[in-house]
Amino acid sequence: MTGTVAPIDLDGAHRAHSATGSVGAFAAATVLDVADVHVALALVRLRGTTGDRERDDLVTLATAFAVRAVRNGSVTVDLATISATATVEEGAEVDLAALPWPETERWITAVADSLLVAQGDEADDRSDDGEARPLRLLGTRLALDRYWRHERAIVDDLTSRAGEIETVDRSVLDAGLDRLFPSSTRSSSGPDAQRVAAETAVRRSFSVIAGGPGTGKTTTVAAVLALLHEQAEGGDPLRVALAAPTGKAAARLTEAVHAQAPTLDVVPKVRDAILATEASTIHRLLGRAPGSNSRFRHDRSNRLPHQVVVIDETSMVSLSLMARLVEAVRPTARLVLVGDPQQLASVEAGAVLGDIVGPAVESDQPTGPLADGIVVLRTVHRFAGGVGELARSIEAGDADAVVDLLGAAPDGVTWIDRDVAAETADSDVATTIRDAVVGPATDVVAASRRGDAQAALEAMARVQLLCAHRSGPHGVATWRARVEAWLTRSIDGYNPHGWYAGRPLLVTANDYNLGLFNGDTGVVVSDGPDRLQSAFERRGEIVHVSPTRLSAVETLYAMTIHKSQGSQFGEVVVILPDETSPILTRELLYTAVTRAERSVTIVGTEAAVRSAVDRPVNRASGLRDRLWR
Repeated sequence: MTGTVAPIDLDGAHRAHSATGSVGAFAAATVLDVADVHVALALVRLRGTTGDRERDDLVTLATAFAVRAVRNGSVTVDLATISATATVEEGAEVDLAALPWPETERWITAVADSLLVAQGDEADDRSDDGEARPLRLLGTRLALDRYWRHERAIVDDLTSRAGEIETVDRSVLDAGLDRLFPSSTRSSSGPDAQRVAAETAVRRSFSVIAGGPGTGKTTTVAAVLALLHEQAEGGDPLRVALAAPTGKAAARLTEAVHAQAPTLDVVPKVRDAILATEASTIHRLLGRAPGSNSRFRHDRSNRLPHQVVVIDETSMVSLSLMARLVEAVRPTARLVLVGDPQQLASVEAGAVLGDIVGPAVESDQPTGPLADGIVVLRTVHRFAGGVGELARSIEAGDADAVVDLLGAAPDGVTWIDRDVAAETADSDVATTIRDAVVGPATDVVAASRRGDAQAALEAMARVQLLCAHRSGPHGVATWRARVEAWLTRSIDGYNPHGWYAGRPLLVTANDYNLGLFNGDTGVVVSDGPDRLQSAFERRGEIVHVSPTRLSAVETLYAMTIHKSQGSQFGEVVVILPDETSPILTRELLYTAVTRAERSVTIVGTEAAVRSAVDRPVNRASGLRDRLWR
């Protein structure tokens, strides 16, 4: 089948400004990226066209929006509502209503008739000529067929695990629960949620331990491992896999579980088994298939050998990776997902943990095939002063309460109701930020110059400057340079170039040989006259690495909120962008605030705060509906 498609200029520019037809108009307006257009054109040309320019243009436009949806974290795009929900690049001044949006019924009809598109939830994805259909139309929602299949597979695999395990020894379990969760820890208002979560994880094939920072998720995981090892006593050793989506998260999981092990009331054999368990990344657990970047050695035909698989920081797991994971876990094994559904989701498509937990976050009695396996921990043990109250108000999506709380300035909460983009480098706003960060940074330099790595790392952990963006007036690059300028003026001999004692480090790529992972933080310290070492903390001990062996690090005077996930600091200073920023969301603000253990300073206008709280991440998918309908 042959035909023509409106030409698109892809001459290396960042946008297809010279494109023609409706596709070109949306590309020029920055609603579509050049990559969206390029992939859409490739798919349309691969499967042939009708020769009807108008209909082909409609199909190409819809395909580009489906690609755009995945790039922005969603799984589907609703063609009936996209004209009201589309966004443009930050700073672009575009009248979206003036763009040539197709009439919905005509658009849907053209898409439904295309050889690219399979319809409905039927499994058949091939056209009459036997060729695969790469798109799936579900009513007015369009998805790349690959992601639709991932959702179906996750639903099938998880719901097949919804029952209880009949072989659990209840007497051993009850005795273990009484020892690990004694009656003194139970609340008069109801059962101990951590005890309920631990019991659920032992009794069921699939369970979720959900909750915010400081609610005891890792403590509960350590107890689950102890209870499961007790269940296995007298038989073969239990094969346990601990994993997380990033190397940093895996390392933190190992450290946290090992730190809990000595506190557990268990026999030495069980404690030793817990201490012998090391976490890995999910990718390492599954094992890359030779010659492939998307396939793994362990899959549905070659299952993982473990009897228990525990995944931490599940909010960061993408839809594709979750599909690969659940298919690789044995049907007879326990799968335990752990994480905070309110935090930022994966940078790739999907918000899997939020979809799986579903209404269980809002209700104590949700209904659905997975409901009995989901336990939400709500009691916060970590935050001091007003930080916890602020986090709860953000989580509830109550912008008025958040603004009122910030204005009241409770203990541990400071609000600077200003946009830093409108401030000079020596304004009172900049001075307040400088006063918060320069003192600890000066202590880092002093400790590093005398070779005291422990003191330098402790000083680093006292305060962290967090930005939503990497560049621009609200971004990491701008504020890193400002901090360096402040330190240059206040510290004798300070020269922030190359390697120098006191340079704070952020690792930006995994290095398994060194045991360093993307997101790890360290510091350069003096190791004698004209000698430097970089220092990182691992399980309470200082690990030194020659700076010459570090190939992927940057200076950490400011970091993005995304990079901060899984970290904790005594105080955080959060630089909010203006209210029009497309990445300013409730989850972003919640994640930033919950990085603080004692105090948080929010720098941003009331409009920016309200915009963040009122804008939850809206990742369109069908997973939640499939699991909870």
